[in-house]
Amino acid sequence: MILRRFFSSSFRLVSSSSSSSSSKLGGGCHRDGFRAVSSMPEPCQSSPLSDDESCDFDWDSLGFGLMPTDYMYIMKCSKDGKFERGQMSRYGNIELSPSAGVLNYGQGLFEGLKAYRKRDGGFRLFRPDQNALRMMTGAERMCMPSPSIEQFVDAVKQITIANRRWVPPLGKGSLYIRPLLIGTGPVLGLAPAPEYTFLIYASPVRNYFKEGSAPLNLYVENEFVRASRGGTGGVKTISNYAPVLKAITRAKSRGFSDVLYLDSVNKRDLEEVSSCNIFLGNVISTPATNGTILPGVTRKSIIEIARDRGYEVEERAINMEELFDAHEVFCTGTAVGVAPVGSITCMDRRIEYQTGADTTCQELYSTLVGIQTGTIEDKMGWTVEIS
Repeated sequence: MILRRFFSSSFRLVSSSSSSSSSKLGGGCHRDGFRAVSSMPEPCQSSPLSDDESCDFDWDSLGFGLMPTDYMYIMKCSKDGKFERGQMSRYGNIELSPSAGVLNYGQGLFEGLKAYRKRDGGFRLFRPDQNALRMMTGAERMCMPSPSIEQFVDAVKQITIANRRWVPPLGKGSLYIRPLLIGTGPVLGLAPAPEYTFLIYASPVRNYFKEGSAPLNLYVENEFVRASRGGTGGVKTISNYAPVLKAITRAKSRGFSDVLYLDSVNKRDLEEVSSCNIFLGNVISTPATNGTILPGVTRKSIIEIARDRGYEVEERAINMEELFDAHEVFCTGTAVGVAPVGSITCMDRRIEYQTGADTTCQELYSTLVGIQTGTIEDKMGWTVEIS
């Protein structure tokens, strides 16, 4: 079987015991940055290598939590600063040096994309090249080498095939794919790590928010900020996310779905939600990606779909006062899809918005999902078919 060429029953890379001085990017990447330990229990008893097998799971109960699948993908940086051919490993824990760059200085990036099951039993990816490009941009900002677009997309295809029995049936969810690029080489002084690892794992998911498809209730945060000018808000570095946990936790304890952040300078203009970009209705408007806002792939896709359908779309600075006049608000992101916002609490005032059928949000959401799952023809050339 063709898949057997990719897989082995175990994959082990042993940490280097030698010390390493700080090196500049591309100055040398070792092949022995960490080891993958296959210590996780088998998710299902049946073999994932048979085309006619599927996972016996109640897909209607699926949420957005980690469900370990069968395989992960590992590709390491070679000594010349380029990434070697990757390998499949059984899903399991990884072992890192205590002085790994990712652990000490947060030198890491991640991406998120999805694989969808088609009616004919095949699979479809949505714009994986855009995730690859965004990782390359982030890697340049974080002084890291990056896989090429071809390497990235090929790896995503492989992880989908390897874990294909975990792709939910059409309409029941998707396989969330999480690529990671991390500094695994040891470093003590503040400097780029001397070695890097590209790793991908996957998990079946459905709705990101506990509300499911119900409208979100957001809270405008005026104390904490997500990103500042000249920082890393515009790239998907791991260090962007832990700092917002305090604001999210506080908001959720008060009954809100998530937090909407303001700019760090004047605390006046809208930025984005913790996990997604934001749009206002009337003329469709979204904050411009000026270095503090993540350029979401779903955000970009919704803008292009909206313009293709005749909507006027503006990317510009949006003052929070505009929240009071908007009739519709929605969020976009790989994890959340296109999520309607039912209310936003701003300056202790709750503003409610139109949701449900006949909204712009619903129209754009239906079009996006149709393209992603193949029920609507992909005239944009965005999808990648996997047989």
